Amino acid sequence: MDYGMIGKIEKAKMYASQPDRITFNTLVAEIRGDNNAYTITLSPGGWNCTCPGFRTHSICPHIMALERLYKPQLKRAPLPYAPGQNVVSDVDKSMRYAEEPDRIAFIEFEVTFRGDNDTHITAYRDNHFACGCEFFHSRGVCGHTMALERIFKGQITPAQPSPV
Repeated sequence: MDYGMIGKIEKAKMYASQPDRITFNTLVAEIRGDNNAYTITLSPGGWNCTCPGFRTHSICPHIMALERLYKPQLKRAPLPYAPGQNVVSDVDKSMRYAEEPDRIAFIEFEVTFRGDNDTHITAYRDNHFACGCEFFHSRGVCGHTMALERIFKGQITPAQPSPV
């Protein structure tokens, strides 16, 4: 029996119940709106969305939905409403999108993960996780990556084990 792995599974369950341990550094996600799919990015420079509303107002219901769903992990002020924005319609859409998280598919992200003993950078891209913790380097999986799989279930393609 692999007691080390059993401990990491238990830790992952605990971490998944405490999403404020995670801070998004960057992300790329696709959200299926009512008519089209759009790509949302978060970088150190801020938000971007490929939808026409964002190009006009620098805010949109797609980003508003992510801000609503992942407020504990974003740790940043929501984007302000813009002059001329159809706020009522955008708020309604963002609430609906947030209630239907299966509309969201993460393509990649990097998070800072505050564990019990240390803080680690954990990333997801190309359907693989990477983590800076020692357990991940020896096993290709860890409590941090398992917690993220739980939190983002249905929004990420199940990760393939990374080559160690």
